[in-house]
Formats: sequence, structure tokens, C-alpha cells
Amino acid sequence: MTSLILPSHDGGTREYRLQGGTTWARPTAPLTARRAYAAAHVIPEVLADNTPGAPARLDWDATMAYRHELWSYGLGVADAMDTAQRGMGLDWAATQQLIKRTGVEAASVVSAGNAATAGKSVRDLVSCGAGTDQLDIDSLPVGEAGIKAVLEAYREQIAVITEAGPKVILMASRALAKVASGPEDYLNVYSTLLQEVDQPVILHWLGTMFDPALAGYWGSDDVAAATETFLNLIKDNADKVDGVKVSLLDASHEVALRAALPEGVRLYTGDDFNYPELIDGDGSHHSDALLGIFAAIYPAASVALQNYDAGNAAKAREILDSTRELGKHIFSAPTFYYKTGIAFMSWLNGKQPGFQMVGGLHSGRSVCHLAKTFELADQAGLLKDPALAAFRMSDYLRINGVGV
Repeated sequence: MTSLILPSHDGGTREYRLQGGTTWARPTAPLTARRAYAAAHVIPEVLADNTPGAPARLDWDATMAYRHELWSYGLGVADAMDTAQRGMGLDWAATQQLIKRTGVEAASVVSAGNAATAGKSVRDLVSCGAGTDQLDIDSLPVGEAGIKAVLEAYREQIAVITEAGPKVILMASRALAKVASGPEDYLNVYSTLLQEVDQPVILHWLGTMFDPALAGYWGSDDVAAATETFLNLIKDNADKVDGVKVSLLDASHEVALRAALPEGVRLYTGDDFNYPELIDGDGSHHSDALLGIFAAIYPAASVALQNYDAGNAAKAREILDSTRELGKHIFSAPTFYYKTGIAFMSWLNGKQPGFQMVGGLHSGRSVCHLAKTFELADQAGLLKDPALAAFRMSDYLRINGVGV
């Protein structure tokens, strides 16, 4: 097998011998035991000005091909989310195009009637994030005027998604976190929006490890108090809530919240550390999935879910557990740079022509961190073409001065 010289965190190097790829079978029928969305990233044009503050220019062919790859494994796609660099380089102009194009591509999959997605609707295949990132937070007015601006921004983005066909995900808003004076402002904004939508949506609660600007969301820094507000909102609007995505990286909190949700409201785990046990469940409840890590481990995730469908929960859990160390590493602190690891794996697997990200975020992780990502991906059987991955990894190390 191929071997490479990888860097180590002590400043030295070591030889690593690849284990080789694993064949992950695509499903021959739609997945049913768990509902799962992989939060997909976006792929920029390699010759674009992919630097901080530059407008996003996407490689649409590669970006859409990645979504078709996820659908081919029976997974839904969560698009225009933080994985796609909302708030970190992906501007609203590019986001609108992303939503519209993904809706068109999802409709083509519905029409094709492929085995893995047969009978699915566009809303089943793709959910898109509605936020408020078209606002200039620094110029937002305070008080009632600020709340009104947030409402109008949400409405604009909801309208774009609704027209394109995907399910709406109400994303956590930096602008609302800035202008809200307490729980009542959150309840007012979200309740208004939930009463206006014509189809149930997914509510999104993102923790500060993913975005420090969201501190005090739901009106309190105390998680228990914030959870009470969140649950009150859901219970008062249960018919308009398909589910909730909670990304606090706290498994015990998720288990308690899951049990407290009204009947019919799903909990889509956003816990990229503890997803194996949360998806597996506790015998009474299980979590569905809306995960960034699924965009990196999608072949294994699909086979795990296929095993749940077949009644082989032990095998399903074993597969999910085999990806855990990779997930913990990609999402290690500072967690908001996890997107870099997902794009790096996409590049290693030949899904994008260059290791680049909008906003220059490809520089968000160190050479040692990405070398460990390569190693853990290999050990999890997630390097689709080990020879290609080794070739690209070797080039990356060489141009970064490793072994020169």
C-alpha cells in the first residue's frame, strides 16, 4: 500500500501507510428509519478572488455535482447553512443563486425517480437556511426598528426558499441576537414568522462554539432558561414546526429536549461529536440528523442508515462509531473552522479541482490538522480513491514544506 511522510505536532515527521478504501453501497430504496440531511459545503471557482471580504464566486458545476452525490446515497441536503459558509464568506447574492439552483437540481432528481430517492419531494430532498445575513449588523437600529428589520430580512429569505421549492430552516440570526432585549423579542419574531409560513419549518439553534456572535440566544446565557423559551415557542406553534436542529454539542441536553418535544416534532441532531448514540437512540426516542459531518462521511452514514432500515441496529451503530474520531477532529476547537476539513476531504476525494474556499477559509486549519484529517479519513474508509487522495496529499505536503 502507499505510504506518505506526515507531519506530527511535535515538529517531526512520521511514515503513514494507507489502509485502502472501503466500498460503501448506495441504497436500492429510500431510507426510512431515520431522516437525514447532510449540510453541504460550496465549492468556489479556483481562479476567483477567494480572499476575506471578496464576493463569493462559485463553481456551480462542482457545487451541484456534490449535492447529486449526496442524493445518490439517499441523503437529503441541508443547503445555504453554516457549512456552506453563511456568515463566513458566502454572501446573500451567491446564497440566493445557491438556493434557486439547488431547488432546480432537486426537482430533476424527483423527476428521475432514482431508487435511492423514489417518491421523495423537493422538500424531502433539500432544506435551505433562511437567515438575516443581508443586513449590516453595525448599522442596525435599536429597539422596535431593529426587530422590524430582522423580521423583514427573514421574510425576504423565506420567500426566496419557498419559491425555489425546498423546506425552510429558520437559522439563528446574529442580527436578532444583537437587537433582542430579552426572550419576548425572540418569541415575537419567531412566532410571527411561524404563523406566516405555509409549510412546517425546521428551527435552528446554533451554539457559540460555532458562532460566538450568537451568545445569549433565546434571551439568556443560561441554557436551561433559553431551552424553556425555545420549548414554549415550539409548543405554541407545533403545527408549523417540522423539527428542530440543535447544535450545542451537549448530548444530555439533546436527550432531555428530545423527550420534551411535542409529538410529531423531530429533533435533528446537530451534535457532530455525539451523533452515533443520538441517532441510535435510547430505546424510547432517537434523533434524526442534520449534520455537517455527514457531508464528509456520507457514504458511511448512508450504509449505517441502510442497516437501521434492515433492522440491524448494532451494525449501524458500529459504522457510525467508526467515523466518530474523524468527526471529533474535524469539529475540534476552534469549531467554526470545521468547514475547512469538509472541503479538504472533498478535494482529496476528487470532488473539487482545488483546495480552496470562499473567503480564504481554506487557511483556517494547520498542515498538521489536515494531515490528521487525511489519516482519520483513511482509517474510516472514507478516501474513495486512495491513490488519488495520496497523490493530492503528497502535493499538499510538498508545497507546504513537509519533507523538503
